Amino acid sequence: MEIRKIQVTGGASFIVSLPKDWARAHGVKKNDRVGIIDRQDGTLLLTTKTSGEQIQRTKDIDITKIEDTTCLFRMLLGAYIRGYNVFHVTSDRRISPAVRETLRRFIHAAIGLEIIEETSTSLTVKDLLDPGEMPFDKAIRRITSLVSNMHKDALFALAYGDQAMSQDVITRDDEVDRLHWLISRQYNILSRNVFLAESMKFSAQQGANYSLISRTIERIGDHAVTIATNNLNLIGHKLETPIMDTITKAGNFSLDMFTDSVEAFFNRDILGANKNIDTVRELKDMCEEIEGFALQQTGAVAVSLGYIGESIRRVGEYSADLAEYVINYLIDEA
Repeated sequence: MEIRKIQVTGGASFIVSLPKDWARAHGVKKNDRVGIIDRQDGTLLLTTKTSGEQIQRTKDIDITKIEDTTCLFRMLLGAYIRGYNVFHVTSDRRISPAVRETLRRFIHAAIGLEIIEETSTSLTVKDLLDPGEMPFDKAIRRITSLVSNMHKDALFALAYGDQAMSQDVITRDDEVDRLHWLISRQYNILSRNVFLAESMKFSAQQGANYSLISRTIERIGDHAVTIATNNLNLIGHKLETPIMDTITKAGNFSLDMFTDSVEAFFNRDILGANKNIDTVRELKDMCEEIEGFALQQTGAVAVSLGYIGESIRRVGEYSADLAEYVINYLIDEA
């Protein structure tokens, strides 16, 4: 850290000189404008970026030596989440159909991407979504609604042996992943562009919290998929009424915990979040009862009931985690 003395001119203006190396590295010249942001921790942030426009970042990927298209997909997705706007894929030979299919799969898996340029040896994909068009609150409410409905439909499909509904729950998980990746991407973009964050009235700390909440909701969605997947193994097997009643009760209880945690976050309700954490013990008792029913069964029925009970328990535990995040996030306001 460099230490610089403050000078006063005209009796009112405080002046500090900029490090010469920094100015040269960023091309700062006489009469150029720089931005200064007064942060809550008492520090001043100085930047040459003086507009709230999104910073364009290009990721170049040479696939000449990348034979595994799964690896390519993961690299593209990682760059997307990190906040890159343009993805330029090149090769020293003709791009194969498998690579082109991977690019199309990547575009479908993310939100706001389009191919803007294509040749026999290169492909360029660009993000066309304005970060301000999908605020964090809206994205969290949307992913919450998706996961909540997946959980409800998985329980419905179990009760009525609905194979099509179970398959639909599994398919909808792709949309949950897309929203989670978008929220993580938004956080990374805002953490690099303080002026954009200022224009959205959002801080990097808030973005980190939303990203953490999104990740937990995404995991809850994974357990709705687990329930739906195991439903398929139970089709054709008539579950006794006490078993089905216990699963339905526990499933609805865990779903209520989930929605209550999210609402506590949006309502800024620390007491409600705390109360929700204390209810997880009651859910665990119900899930132990499901486990007891599973032990009385045999084969695929026993295994699937065990997985369903475990997933219901995990939904409740993740919901309690969400409630803890709410308390940690809101404690400064208490």
